[in-house]
Amino acid sequence: MSLYKAIEHGKEHRRPYTGAKAIDRTCRNHGSCEWCQGNRHYASQKKTEAAESKLKDYSNCN
Repeated sequence: MSLYKAIEHGKEHRRPYTGAKAIDRTCRNHGSCEWCQGNRHYASQKKTEAAESKLKDYSNCN
């Protein structure tokens, strides 16, 4: 009930969601949309790709 009272009396200071966050509820911080996941996992994807390419190069040398 306290949230409703805060809104009613003008004490709520949360900013409304804007942009894609206002449209798609999965597109929030730590969201599950493809764009957000891609941004969040970019570094680990690059490390995985580098490791796979090293393994491929090593297997081609033998």
